Amino acid sequence: MRQWALVLVLWLSACGVVENASDGTQMVVRGDQLVLSGTITSRTPSNFARILTENPQIRTLVQTQVDGSIDGEATIAMGYRVRALGLGTHLRSDSIVDSGGVDLFLAGRQRTMARGANIGVHSWRNGYREGSSYPPNASEHDMTRRYIADMLGSDAFYWFTLQAAPSDGIHEMTAAEIAHFGLLTRPMLN
Repeated sequence: MRQWALVLVLWLSACGVVENASDGTQMVVRGDQLVLSGTITSRTPSNFARILTENPQIRTLVQTQVDGSIDGEATIAMGYRVRALGLGTHLRSDSIVDSGGVDLFLAGRQRTMARGANIGVHSWRNGYREGSSYPPNASEHDMTRRYIADMLGSDAFYWFTLQAAPSDGIHEMTAAEIAHFGLLTRPMLN
């Protein structure tokens, strides 16, 4: 029985590696917009860079259904690229953006959202424990905390996400929470 358990663990680990080695997102160029959906992986930033090189007219990253990321470093690298290029980010009325997708949304120089879009947040888990269980000065917080502070001017939103829901849950943010943490640079669109 223990051998089967070991085989199952090894198989699941390999699946995660294969999943991260492929790009879990779909990107479609529509005029000056790049419409993105799916799961951000380690391959997403390089594909994103290639599309931007081929389409210099892109000004806005539109996220539709982005359920998160399986590579936080890739998401943050892509976010810094979005910010450096001065791109805007936008959520349509039917957008559902969770977890690492929210981190990417924060990168927009201009961040807009249509009424009806959903932003979902939760704590992270590193395989050992919940992010919320680490003391505030733990180095495990540094990468994402610093990124959020760079994008929003404060790390308050980072600490909120850790308490909003456990890693296996999701908290849909209210309009008041979105406004409180300054996630949008313009009022919500009707």
